[in-house]
Order: sequence, then C-alpha cells, then structure tokens
Amino acid sequence: MNKSVIIYLVLFLVVSIGIIALDSNTPKPINWTPTYSINDKIPFGLYIFNNELHSLLKPDTLNTINVTAYEYFDGFYNYDTLVNKYETSGTFIAINDFADIDEESVKELLYFSGHGNSVFLSMKSLPQMLVDSLKFDFSSDFEISNNTAVWFANEKLGAEKYNLVEGLGSNYFSKIDTINTTVLGYQGTNKAFANFIKVPYKQGTFYLHLQPAAFTNFHLLKNNHSEYAEKVLSYVPKGNIYWYTKGLTDGHISQNPMRFLFSQPALKAAWYLFLFGMLVFIFFNVKRKQRIVPIVEPLENTTIEFTKTIGNLYFQEGNHHTIIDKKIIYLLDKIRRDYLLDTTVLDDKFVQKLQHKTGKNLEDLKQLCYKINQHRKGNYESVENDLVEINTLIEKIFS
Repeated sequence: MNKSVIIYLVLFLVVSIGIIALDSNTPKPINWTPTYSINDKIPFGLYIFNNELHSLLKPDTLNTINVTAYEYFDGFYNYDTLVNKYETSGTFIAINDFADIDEESVKELLYFSGHGNSVFLSMKSLPQMLVDSLKFDFSSDFEISNNTAVWFANEKLGAEKYNLVEGLGSNYFSKIDTINTTVLGYQGTNKAFANFIKVPYKQGTFYLHLQPAAFTNFHLLKNNHSEYAEKVLSYVPKGNIYWYTKGLTDGHISQNPMRFLFSQPALKAAWYLFLFGMLVFIFFNVKRKQRIVPIVEPLENTTIEFTKTIGNLYFQEGNHHTIIDKKIIYLLDKIRRDYLLDTTVLDDKFVQKLQHKTGKNLEDLKQLCYKINQHRKGNYESVENDLVEINTLIEKIFS
C-alpha cells in the first residue's frame, strides 16, 4: 500500500476517535419537532395525553379511530328512510398540528354533529369546508411573545391566565357568527383574541380550539399548564369518545436507512468527516496520477465529396438517363429498407401504402410514381427536365 494512503487512513482514524471521544459525554439534543404522535415522548408528542385521556374525560367508552372519519362513521349510519340516523353517539376528538381531515370526512363530521353529536377539534388551522359551513374565519397575524397567555371566557373556570408560549400557533378567530357562536377562550398579551369557540350545528355542536400545543407532553408537565388542558376538555360532553389517531401513530419516523446514524451527533459528524476525507484523498491522488488524454481527430467523411464528384461526372457528360436510373434505384431501395414495401409495381395501391407509412402528401407521391413509371416506359420529352422534376419531388418528399 502507498505510504501516503497509510498516512491518510491513520489521520482519519485519529480524528474520528477524537470526535467520538469529545461527543460521547455531550447530552443528546432535545427534539422539538411537533410530531403530535401518541407514541412520542418528545416535547411536542401526545404520549401523555393519549395515556391519560381516559382519566381526563371518563368516557362511557373510548374508541380509537385509525381510519378516516368518513370510513368509520359511515358504517354506523342507518340509511333506512324510516330510521335515517346514526346507530352510535358521542364526541369525536381530533388533535393535531395541522388540519389533516379530508373533505369527505368533514362532510361526515358535519352530518354526525347534525344528528345530535359533538365534534372537538384542536388544530392550528381548520379545513376550509368547515370554515365555510360554520361561517367563521381565522387570521394568522397574532404576534407571540414571552408574555403571551391563554385564558377562558367563563368566570366559573377562574380568571387565571396561563403563560402558554412554546409551540403556540399564531392563528385566532377573526370572524364568527356572533348570533350563534360562543367564544369560550382567548389568547393574547395586551389584547384578547378568540382561540376557542363553540358553534352549534343543527342538533349538535362543534368545539373548535386553535392551540393544540396545550395537550402535548411539554405543557402537560410544565407548571400548571395541565389545568388549562383539563378546563378545555371540560366542555366535552359526557358519553362515548371517538379519539382520532390516524396519522398520529408513526411519530413521523424517517424511512432513511441511515436515520440512526444521523440521529446520533457523534456518528453524524464522523460520517461527514469520512466523506470529506475521502473526497480530499481522491482529489489529490487523481490530480497526481491521471495521464494526459490525447486529442484524437475524427476521421474525415469523404462519402459526400465522392458522391458529388460522381454526380458531377455524370452531369457533365450529359448522361441524364443514368443519373435518373440511379436516383430511382436509391429511392426504391430506401423505401424497401425503411418502410418494408414491395417496389415491383408502383401503382395506386403502392402509393396508398406509402402514404400511410410516411404521412407525406398523397398528390406528391402520386406525381413521383407517375414520373418514375413514365421514365421506365421511355415516355419523356426532355430527359433533363425529367431529371430536375424527379430530383425535386424526391427532395421535397424524403428530405
């Protein structure tokens, strides 16, 4: 092995071991990704909420939904015209960082609520169909600071303000139907902005909350923030609970085969150092050892010159018959090879087949075949004119 290669490898190993030794005692950085996964114990996961949901709500039955709301509730609806109602009742609960409910499921939830049930949604944004159906709107120009707090409109829940900042969304309800909609909670610093509303819909109710971070592991364990989550959930009616966990079970795990390596800072740094070292090694070795690539001139194509010479020879001698014959022979050979047609008889049938295969103008093809047939029969007035016409037609059609 080359001595320089050994030096490179030794240096690489020494540096890698040094990096691993320095980082071995470094605490693992906190993952602040808002996954909202029920399996994640990171700050913005729902592991604690999922495990404490039964004690928080004390439902008659707790049903976990891992399919779309449409797929789940449509099976409970009795389409009998005499019944025309759901064979189940309760409250649908969904908590996520964003609105991940499809349009058909929104329609199903509107129908489910309209039959006397409740829907609780805590998301930083809500489906547009729901916005249009319930006649409200939200804006995202809310400014978050270290003094931002959330609180309730109902004095029976206390006047305490909770300093909920981490993971807070910037949306608030900017427009509501003041006749039918009730504001249940606010957020703000010096001014109150609605973030929790109750919207009646036919025989049921929608509870819409724009700060899902309140239910994450971080806030359920921080100070008294769990009280805020409990008070929000106190509006959920007693009865059956349908906990929507579709998309919340995978923890947004990367499918990259090197995800473990990249999840460990020491291994990640060593990997990038290895790649950098290999690039430097390859660069210097290739630069020193690569031979000069000789310039190879392409061979001169003399076919065209030869053709022109032969053509000029025939033309100068006035041997127009021979030129026409050779052009016809070359043309028919090309037709046989390129279009696989029999060129023995150049009749109307042949012209039709040639037109279908080439897509060329039918009249031009007819004229060309007519000229060729006339030349073969010896019916011509001026050989030179025939040569010009045949050559013109060939170049027009097949050039």
